[in-house]
Amino acid sequence: MRTTITVNGEARSLDLDPRTTLLDALREQLGLTGSKKGCDHGQCGACTVLVNGVRINACLSLAVMHEGDAVTTIEGVGAPERLHPLQKAFLEEDAFQCGYCTPGQICSALGMLAEIEANWPSQETADLTGRVAFTEAEIRERMSGNICRCTAYPQIVEAIKAYAGERA
Repeated sequence: MRTTITVNGEARSLDLDPRTTLLDALREQLGLTGSKKGCDHGQCGACTVLVNGVRINACLSLAVMHEGDAVTTIEGVGAPERLHPLQKAFLEEDAFQCGYCTPGQICSALGMLAEIEANWPSQETADLTGRVAFTEAEIRERMSGNICRCTAYPQIVEAIKAYAGERA
């Protein structure tokens, strides 16, 4: 099935089996291997990408569902020669060890920050009538779908806070 998806700002036309996940299309057909296949069940977050600015688990989404969508992978966030400020914050705060989950963590963090900016409440949001507060508890709740087996969680939270502080 012919499907056109804009990936990292470039329209890509793919001939796909309708059962192909977005993750497999990105990794196997487009060679974008930054998004990782962790659990393949949507439980670890290693495959997190942004679709039209919203974070999703690419392993749970069929690629053909994204006809005309804009997908951003870690490769579209930044590269070694042009790191995104959030990637720099991850480096500065030592927010990774093995690095396997890091692409998903970064994409998820960008999506999470957009959710807070859009005033989307989470389970942790106490006041549903005002602005969502940018707190460590909000960060931890919203990032809970991204597992780090190396347990770099405190540094991940610090990197997100550092990046958000730079943006303020």
